[in-house]
Amino acid sequence: MKPIVVLDAPSNLGLRMPAPGVVPGCYKLAGALRDQGLLHKLGASDAGYVVPPRYDISAWSPGDGVFNASAIANYTVRLADRIGKHLDQGEFPVVLGGDCSILLAPMLTLRQKGRYGLAYFDGSADFLRLAQAGRIGAAAGETLALITGRGQADITDIGGLGPYVQDSDVVVLGNRDDDEDVPNLAEAGILAWTAPQIQAEGAAAVAARTLRRFDGLDGFWVHLDVDVLDIEVMPAADAPDPGGLQYSELLDLLRPMLADDRCVGFHVTIYDPDLDPDGRYAAELTDAIVAAFA
Repeated sequence: MKPIVVLDAPSNLGLRMPAPGVVPGCYKLAGALRDQGLLHKLGASDAGYVVPPRYDISAWSPGDGVFNASAIANYTVRLADRIGKHLDQGEFPVVLGGDCSILLAPMLTLRQKGRYGLAYFDGSADFLRLAQAGRIGAAAGETLALITGRGQADITDIGGLGPYVQDSDVVVLGNRDDDEDVPNLAEAGILAWTAPQIQAEGAAAVAARTLRRFDGLDGFWVHLDVDVLDIEVMPAADAPDPGGLQYSELLDLLRPMLADDRCVGFHVTIYDPDLDPDGRYAAELTDAIVAAFA
């Protein structure tokens, strides 16, 4: 295993306000997991943090496209540069978000280095459902669409490098059966395993088939949105839902992926400490991440 470095990316730029005037709390994710001793338990080095621009949607109106777009593009470039330096040093970045829009950064830097795949753990695919409903605004709700080149060019084609990942090189894992993007993924040819399909097939078998999807690529990145977990397991998320994975199932998927030599990095997003006042879910999430690397 390469040396693990933990890098904070506390951006909430891609989320809607949970209530008027309330800033999304997922920017506190990194601090909450650090407080649980994540670095020590992983035996990781501290890579510091990349400070995001201020969250400000005051000038945004429906029809303006993605809000905080300029800030997201700026942050993507800076975070991509930091992640790229750790990759160049032979290290394994564990990036603590933030919301799902931080995924733009690792995929941008990997696009500069070659052709890489993506294991996309998420309760919803974040692909085209918002665009189809005319609700564009939150980048975190369209992350998979953006990294595959669908959307406004100032985010999807930074440096003329879009799309950052090919449709055929993405595997979506754990979205719900009623996710509006299930047919959209099929139409795009993106391999997807819903949570019930994973449970029916068996997590170990799905992990093996996912890894085969990355054959011939230069490597792959792992994206973990904690709302892939069932709401009873992880209610402290931006959009928790029933019908998700249990921790045991998630670990059976993650362990072989993180142990694979082709895996170059991992990040976790969307856990919201504001919804977890006693830190119970932070402790369970920290233990799961450590167990996934064991």
